[in-house]
Amino acid sequence: MILITGGTGFIGRHVVRALMERGLPLRCLLPEHRAGRVPWDANAPNSPEIIVGTILDQEAVFRAVTGAHTIIHLENAMWWGRERDLERIEVAGTRNLITQARAARVGRLITVSHLGAASSSAYMLHRIKGQVEEMIRASGLAYTIIRSGIVFGEDDAFINNIAMMLSTNPFFYLMPGMGEVSLHPIYIDDLVRAVVSSLEQINTVDRVLEIGGPEYTTIEDLLRTVMRVTRMHRLIISMPPYVMRGLARLYSRIFPRSFVTPHWLDILATNRTTQLGNTYDYFGFQPRRFEDTLVTYMPQQRYYLKTIRFAFRRRPRRL
Repeated sequence: MILITGGTGFIGRHVVRALMERGLPLRCLLPEHRAGRVPWDANAPNSPEIIVGTILDQEAVFRAVTGAHTIIHLENAMWWGRERDLERIEVAGTRNLITQARAARVGRLITVSHLGAASSSAYMLHRIKGQVEEMIRASGLAYTIIRSGIVFGEDDAFINNIAMMLSTNPFFYLMPGMGEVSLHPIYIDDLVRAVVSSLEQINTVDRVLEIGGPEYTTIEDLLRTVMRVTRMHRLIISMPPYVMRGLARLYSRIFPRSFVTPHWLDILATNRTTQLGNTYDYFGFQPRRFEDTLVTYMPQQRYYLKTIRFAFRRRPRRL
């Protein structure tokens, strides 16, 4: 039995579908408001068993881990939560999961972290991810930590947000800093393939693996690529990061959801890359190129309509 936390999130729902295709026995821990609206066929014969509860609920977590030999831990609040949400869900939630997993004698814990994660980082998101990694390494459980570059895909909350912001302003785009920070984007299907492969590869146990796509890109180059693919060409204006953070706070007070969050800016604050050949060395396949993948789905999207739906959608419920 494989337990997946955060199974309805961006990475989680892709992992669930990939494991369902393999016919593996699955279980998902989901809060009540997510359990009734899962993004997969709940009537399929190999649909995951649902345990209703949150990552902070000791009893629910113990029921979820009992009988599981592997946990794929993907629950997070990085795209919507404030610092206290990250501390509750990612730090306190992971601590609770580890405690119950040890009591249930779970064999292994697999999680996805970020390139640049470090408990001493000056950036909140990287610091929280670093604290989570330290807890997992010191847990006494066998583990695999996959540090990835920024993950993109048809339903992501990063590249799509850039496109939605471009659709709302026909004249310019505000870029944090000078756009020289390097990123290492990886396609969601490639990350999922790495997570699934790690279930079978013994050489990934008790290791921290850093992976990304087949190329590096600066923030400015990434923006120009999105503009080129979507045909929404805008003037790029550099803005000091602290000004962008102030604008993000102001926007979040006006609309239920903000396109740019502090965590979003943390990702763009420092270089986040690893060796180009790591994905092939660890998992034996070549990841897909950034622009070649975007052109398969972005030109068909109607981002203005997505922008309206996104801006007035409710904030995610706190666990």
